[in-house]
Amino acid sequence: MSDYLLEEHPLSPGKVYRLLSGSICPRPIAWVSTLDAAGNANLAPFSFFNVVSVNPPVLGFSPLLDGDGHPKDTIRNLAEVPECVVHISGEGLVNEMNATSAGLEHGDDEFVHAGLEKVAMPGVSVPRVAGAPVAFGCRLREIVRFGDQPLAGNLVLAEVVSIHVDDALWDGRHVDAEGLRPIGRMAGNDYARCTDLFEVERPASGSAMSAQQRGG
Repeated sequence: MSDYLLEEHPLSPGKVYRLLSGSICPRPIAWVSTLDAAGNANLAPFSFFNVVSVNPPVLGFSPLLDGDGHPKDTIRNLAEVPECVVHISGEGLVNEMNATSAGLEHGDDEFVHAGLEKVAMPGVSVPRVAGAPVAFGCRLREIVRFGDQPLAGNLVLAEVVSIHVDDALWDGRHVDAEGLRPIGRMAGNDYARCTDLFEVERPASGSAMSAQQRGG
């Protein structure tokens, strides 16, 4: 067993990244489309992602600066057009999602690169992936920047203003996980399926919602 007080025994950013990404998993994946001021579309996956608020509905994802301290196109685009669409791809689009992680030149279109069709998303100017089963149209609330050094995070807080969901997956209360086939990111090139589930009943007092809300 090892303990590390980072102020006294700092680890390299590379080691910290491998420890964080290898132990905090599986991680949900935000597949995010944005536009620059010239109307060029960008599409990229980010696994530092989760729900951060329900009322109002806010999603958070954090693109890291690259090894040279440069921002991703997603961050650049949000500074120009403060909107995005956050997709949940499921396993059915994992190969296309992976293709959009390629390091293309600024302004190149990942939709085209991955052979994906664009469609309009209500409430925002940014297009969504036509085949994505779930998508959230968002407006930028803020970006929390953690520095300009390599691998520093840029926490994007995006408020949901519109939702696209495949009617076959949602009955108005429950999402059909078998139909969605959600996946999570592990370390390296590994992904996880959500097919081996077990149930642990949660104490009623531990829920964030009231009994009336849980029943709605």
